[in-house]
Amino acid sequence: MRITVVIPAFNEAARLGETVRAIFALGHGYDVVVVDDGSEDGTSDAALFSGATVLRHAVNRGQGAALQTGTEWALAHDADAIVHFDADGQFDAADIPRACVLLEERGVDVVLGSRLRLNVPATKRYLLLPVARIVNWAFTGVWLTDAHNGFRVFSRRAAEQIVIRHDRMAHNTDIVAQIRERGLSFAEMPVAVHYDRYGQGVGGGVKIVADLLVGWFL
Repeated sequence: MRITVVIPAFNEAARLGETVRAIFALGHGYDVVVVDDGSEDGTSDAALFSGATVLRHAVNRGQGAALQTGTEWALAHDADAIVHFDADGQFDAADIPRACVLLEERGVDVVLGSRLRLNVPATKRYLLLPVARIVNWAFTGVWLTDAHNGFRVFSRRAAEQIVIRHDRMAHNTDIVAQIRERGLSFAEMPVAVHYDRYGQGVGGGVKIVADLLVGWFL
């Protein structure tokens, strides 16, 4: 099975090289594609130096747009499965082969990462994540143990059917909505997440909901 790992990156030169090298160190022969989303630092150089294929947006379009660009490249280059993986080192590369095995053994279309086993900041664990799960259910009709987790694996069949319509962070919810709309099967898998930075707070969540509402009305 040919597996492509797609990494969206915006100004991640400091962390990206280590992330890419950790994936190659697994020794599974994965294709690694970094989509430099209009970075103003050395993100592209760091990706190239680490051995990844680099695609570049001339301007910053958002994580959703970068993932769609990378997914289209992977499909055009005969990927059988496509992994979405963050650039900043918060995910554990060792979870990639585990998720790909689950995809095959369970025969599902999509594997979604879930922050079930990690040290999450208290405000995220007890406030933001529960609210995010409720908002995700309200927009998608799918109840997940986690929401807005950037780790996921698509079968080729799923990747061909799901088109990311939100350029920025609302793409996470949009993907889940399309899984339901298209009748795709999925499984959740606990993944490790290492928080060096807090990530999105309440303001980020409000922006996501606003993007979803705008997309819904339009």
